[in-house]
Amino acid sequence: MSQPTPILHHFDQSPFSEKIRVIFGFKKLAWNSVRISRIMPRPDLMPMTGGYRRTPTMQIGADIFCDTQIIIRELERRYPTPTLYPGGNAGVPAALGMWTDRPFFQSTVNLVFGFLGDKVPQDFIDDREKLRGAKFDVAAMKAALPQMRDQFRAHIDWIEAQLGDGRPWLLGEFSLADVNAYMNLWYARQSLATLDEIMRQFPRSSAWEARIKAIGHGTRTEMSSADALALAARSTPQSSVVADPADPNGRKPGDRVTVTPDDYGKVPVRGEIVSLSAQHIAIRRTDERAGEIVVHFPRAGFLVVPD
Repeated sequence: MSQPTPILHHFDQSPFSEKIRVIFGFKKLAWNSVRISRIMPRPDLMPMTGGYRRTPTMQIGADIFCDTQIIIRELERRYPTPTLYPGGNAGVPAALGMWTDRPFFQSTVNLVFGFLGDKVPQDFIDDREKLRGAKFDVAAMKAALPQMRDQFRAHIDWIEAQLGDGRPWLLGEFSLADVNAYMNLWYARQSLATLDEIMRQFPRSSAWEARIKAIGHGTRTEMSSADALALAARSTPQSSVVADPADPNGRKPGDRVTVTPDDYGKVPVRGEIVSLSAQHIAIRRTDERAGEIVVHFPRAGFLVVPD
């Protein structure tokens, strides 16, 4: 039986979406692209996510996967060859995502928006302040540009050091570690006319960046958000009920909980636990437009509390 085609809800400038697009390319997958706006509202997506608003999300029928961690986990489960975890390296590449997605990404964001300065639209600033729950201070980012260049350079220098023995990829063979780290270079490349001045110091990293870019994005077909929502409404979630006897807080299928990111975009999503493990939790919810939906989240970086 053939796999259903994954649907990625994303926008082209999204660095976290670029991770998933590269994985589609590496695994040579066909996928449907639903382009969402960079800022709210997203009226056809929110009924499926239950309010989760970070980008991207992946949809497979009536199962919705929120955050790149869980999207990657699901893609690897469904399409294990070629693997993102060669040589049994299943832990370190995933764990490196906490470096690339948080401190490395934060320095990249500050560098990008400090460079853009007054060119950042006010509606984007307003939206990101709501997303972050804090001031999106472009003036402060601009003032901090010298420090952010230092920080960004330090992160790239780690990549350069890892490639120092001439290996083509960070762990020898292409892995999730490469995808995670590449995201920030790709993001900086979109906006920074001066990036080459930094990257001239790092020839191995520059060649590595080009090799990843050459992987491509697989086979992309555009799809409307209305069609994606209609597909969810007429589909049935495929998630099985799975308990975790080792859950440290005694959570179990049937419990009502909220799941919320612990850093930004802190919108709680409410539902009933369907399955859970050390690395995932899936909750069932219903919506008048989307019908019955199961929303999947990672555990690292998310808070699960009783509802």
